[in-house]
Amino acid sequence: MNSDKWYARTADEAIAFWQTNPYDGLSSSEVKARLNKFGFNQMAEKPPEPWWKYFLAQFQDFMVLVLLAATLISAFLGEYSDAITILAIVIINAILGFIQEYRAERSMQALKQLAAPTARVIRNGMIQQVAARELVPGDILVLEAGDKIAADGRLIDDHNLEVEEAALTGESLPVRKVANRQFGENAPLGDRKNMIYAGTSVTRGRGKAVVCATGMRTEVGHIAGLIQASEEADTPLERRLENLGRWLVWGCLAICFVVMVTGIFKGEPLFLMLMSGISLAVAAIPEGLPAIVTVSLALGVQRMIKRNAIVRKLPAVETLGCTTVICSDKTGTLTQNAMTVRRIYAGGQLFDVSGTGYDIKGEFFLNGQEFDPKKDKSLQQCLLIGTLCNNSVVKQNNVSITGLWRRKNGSGWTVEGDPTEGALVVAAAKAGIWRETVERMQSRTAEIPFESERRRMSVVYRMADGSHALYVKGAPDTVLELCRYYYNGTTEVPLTPELVASITLANESMTSQALRVLAVAYRNLSPAEAVNVSDADERELVFVGLIGMIDPPREEAKRAIALCKQAGIKTVMITGDHRNTAIAIAKELQMYKDDSDKALTGAELDALSDVQLAKIANQVSVYARVSPAHKLQIVRALRQNGHIVAMTGDGVNDAPAIKEADIGIAMGITGTDVSKEASSMVLLDDNFATIVGAVEEGRGIYDNIRKFIRYLLSCNIGEVLTMFIAALAGMPLPLLPVQILWVNLVTDGLPAMALGVDPSDPDIMNRPPRHPAESIFSRGLIRKIVTRGIQIGLSTVLVFAAVYYWKGDLPLARTMAFSTLVFCQLFHVFDCRSEVLTIHEIGILTNKFLVLAVCCSITMQLAVIYIPILRGIFETAPLSLIDWVCVLVVSGWTFILSTLRHFLRRSPGRRYAVSYR
Repeated sequence: MNSDKWYARTADEAIAFWQTNPYDGLSSSEVKARLNKFGFNQMAEKPPEPWWKYFLAQFQDFMVLVLLAATLISAFLGEYSDAITILAIVIINAILGFIQEYRAERSMQALKQLAAPTARVIRNGMIQQVAARELVPGDILVLEAGDKIAADGRLIDDHNLEVEEAALTGESLPVRKVANRQFGENAPLGDRKNMIYAGTSVTRGRGKAVVCATGMRTEVGHIAGLIQASEEADTPLERRLENLGRWLVWGCLAICFVVMVTGIFKGEPLFLMLMSGISLAVAAIPEGLPAIVTVSLALGVQRMIKRNAIVRKLPAVETLGCTTVICSDKTGTLTQNAMTVRRIYAGGQLFDVSGTGYDIKGEFFLNGQEFDPKKDKSLQQCLLIGTLCNNSVVKQNNVSITGLWRRKNGSGWTVEGDPTEGALVVAAAKAGIWRETVERMQSRTAEIPFESERRRMSVVYRMADGSHALYVKGAPDTVLELCRYYYNGTTEVPLTPELVASITLANESMTSQALRVLAVAYRNLSPAEAVNVSDADERELVFVGLIGMIDPPREEAKRAIALCKQAGIKTVMITGDHRNTAIAIAKELQMYKDDSDKALTGAELDALSDVQLAKIANQVSVYARVSPAHKLQIVRALRQNGHIVAMTGDGVNDAPAIKEADIGIAMGITGTDVSKEASSMVLLDDNFATIVGAVEEGRGIYDNIRKFIRYLLSCNIGEVLTMFIAALAGMPLPLLPVQILWVNLVTDGLPAMALGVDPSDPDIMNRPPRHPAESIFSRGLIRKIVTRGIQIGLSTVLVFAAVYYWKGDLPLARTMAFSTLVFCQLFHVFDCRSEVLTIHEIGILTNKFLVLAVCCSITMQLAVIYIPILRGIFETAPLSLIDWVCVLVVSGWTFILSTLRHFLRRSPGRRYAVSYR
């Protein structure tokens, strides 16, 4: 016997296999023995890493090691302030990374919290309440409405038992459970109606089950194993910056070595050239790169909190900015997770019903025109039967509101009971029909409960005049077979084949829109029939109407998906719900078209290899009836196609795929702790539209990092070329080692940091996503960097050579070259604010932090020229007004040319004509 597929076996086989008794349960001694054999009913988790390992890991990056070496070099040169600055940047960056990563690996703790704290079992012939962690295979679980199920089990008895499994399967409706049936060995999780699973909840009825799996052997345990097995890859930003850092470090060291050797061959003192080479290396290596990236991401995280999203990992914002596919769960994410009546067929007419969720605000429409439901008797009778043949209760703010206290315009409406029945109560309430009001005139005397075999429910009500009526609701085909008459709004007429055909056509129309349809009917009973009502009395019924309902999509999700299309992002629905329902919702959200999109079910996925799935994954917009393993398979297939994948979800079943995706997004309100802990981002408002805000933030952050890299490397190239050209030309050193380090501090500090928080370009959401393999230097960035670097270097050397050979004053020439190099970079920082717009189009004051940072840098530069103590340290000479005019003209000519170039190249048709693929 395959002990993993109890749904394919009888209850008696399960009882015999586990050697238990359905009436007496296990003995205490047997429970103890099985605890020793199977262990406690709890999730296993990896041994936690000590905090100090997380912290030390922050210093293993190649770039960080080089920065630490630069700190030692600066200290050796006596530049203690520069050494302290570099060291502070490294430590702050390490602390921020430590805080983020230390909180990232807690998925298993959340899974432990998911388990029910207690469970009721039969042991030693008595019903006992025990700790959930002490359950063992063979225990007999006793289930009632409201119970949270603590282990997987095979049902051995059921009485109208329904279980809510949305967190595990993704289905929005409770599942009717049956103990006396068997299912095929390949039955998907959602169809195993003779099984109960840990982490789900009983919504209705009662039953018994023999425990077949505990701890990591449960379905939730399998998901826990998937989470542990999945590995998180580096984000695109991390990969790009790691490669960039290595390239820059080795490149800068090589060039600095060439400068040093060239100077020695030209006759410069060995010690001076050695110090100059080391100083140039410290200045050229971009130690500010990790800091600006961390600060940019951290500030982006703060902005996201204001937009109802919590980012748990700093690079997640940027990663979402280059996302090409968003895989979203349907229930509760794209939909409201609240069944809502949309259409009613009564009296030969089709009525539409407005409203969302369980809110009782809503109107009725006939042929597109608003309609008063009180004017149609057949519609009223249809709604009356729906709310009387019902056990759900509508509450406001968790309180049953009646009479004058009930406000239709109020909020906070919820349903206690079955969601389908709740939808019927809400629809009746929209027409002013309330069960407690009706029951003042008539009272319920009997009920024949719904069962899957009967596919219907009936109740008997006694009228004020002593007569009785049987009200029935159920599957349309079942109810229609029991009907002999038809209520047309005024009288009961025989149910003719023509009427049956029109009813069938209306039913097919509703089901084609993925509506769940129920039929309602009634029959007047004689006093004798009302005494002992049974299935036999459900005959010769009067057909009243059809009621169609669905879990509707969120309105804000429609707008968000439209924005995703505008931004070039594909949205994919992944759900455990049925294919037709999923496609209908996808069509309503405008994320699925019959002629271009495909839909696959879990069974169809099983028939595909990974290679076959990868070939068609780009065309699939809807995946239905899928399991957690399928979700992982889908995410991996999309990533194999080169996509950057974001996965949203709220259930336990979503956690493995959330962690496997490039960025996982969990719902903050409806999401389980497991999905939140496995995610990179949590949406506080469960709003799919919040993701669009995250995309905008991510793209803006990446643009700012490009701006910073453009500025930083252009300046560093200018510094290196200044020394290199002067050495080749046989000139004295234009900059002393201490001056080189000062330029690095003044220009790579506050201005670069302010550039990292620059406002986004206005066209940022009109671009398609960046290609995942795109270089950080793409779109002509390397050309801009090299061109401006050459301009900065030539300008500095030109000023130095002119003053030195004209006046023969080396200190003055160095001071002017020193100032020219600084002001070239300060002018250039404004030019770096956009790759397509000039500073005049952007506006200088749109980034006030940058203006303040530049003013601060200018003040620092003036200080080392005019304060005597600092002038002695930096070996500078005071500059006259004419000297400053020369410095500013030479420094600013690149800024002027850049502005003119942007202005001349730009036209209305080219403003956003930049390729991002």
